[in-house]
Amino acid sequence: MSVSATGRLKDEIENDIISGKFRPGDRLDESTLAERFGVSRTPIREALHLLAASGLVDVRPHRGATVAEASPDRMLEMFEVMGELEAMSGRIAARRMTAADFKRIEAAHAAGAKAETEGDCDRYYYNNEHFHFCIYEASHNSFLAEQAKVLHRRLQPYRRLQLRIRNRLATSHREHGEIVDALAKGDGERAADLLRRHVVVQGERFTDLVASLRDLKQEGQSRVVA
Repeated sequence: MSVSATGRLKDEIENDIISGKFRPGDRLDESTLAERFGVSRTPIREALHLLAASGLVDVRPHRGATVAEASPDRMLEMFEVMGELEAMSGRIAARRMTAADFKRIEAAHAAGAKAETEGDCDRYYYNNEHFHFCIYEASHNSFLAEQAKVLHRRLQPYRRLQLRIRNRLATSHREHGEIVDALAKGDGERAADLLRRHVVVQGERFTDLVASLRDLKQEGQSRVVA
């Protein structure tokens, strides 16, 4: 298979991880995946190694591939770094963004309004991703944008869980509005502070996320027993 075909397989499996079809700790069996996608095991193995490079999958000798599972401490560390990358992106974007950049950010924010009103977590999740990516791009620092996107994708399963916590959709959309306002005023420091607090999980938000992960594990164990 071509590299592009392997890339498409990687995207399909990644989407299943992000959507929760495959959950942290789940084994990704090469034979089962090959049968599902109608391919040999070789491109599946290549796709899993690509996912391992991004941190979404663990591949270990004699144990195969499993969906990566971060400890609470590791997860907190990743969110702390993500918060700083977001803050840096917002601070630089407030200074460097063009009128076209800001229009894209505004449009991304507006696109999330309907999903938030309807309580559509999945649609809002993708709108949320696009909103943040627009800010990365508006920094006009390609290295920063690349690194922010890599870690953003690494945290995707956990960010999706966050949005399922009660009232988080409405809170997230309101925070987006405050970020847009700070960017519109060219207030880089406020944009940085808002983005950092928007992303970092502390206090009750961290406790809620850990509780959601625990519930997800218990649900998965019940599914296996059944």
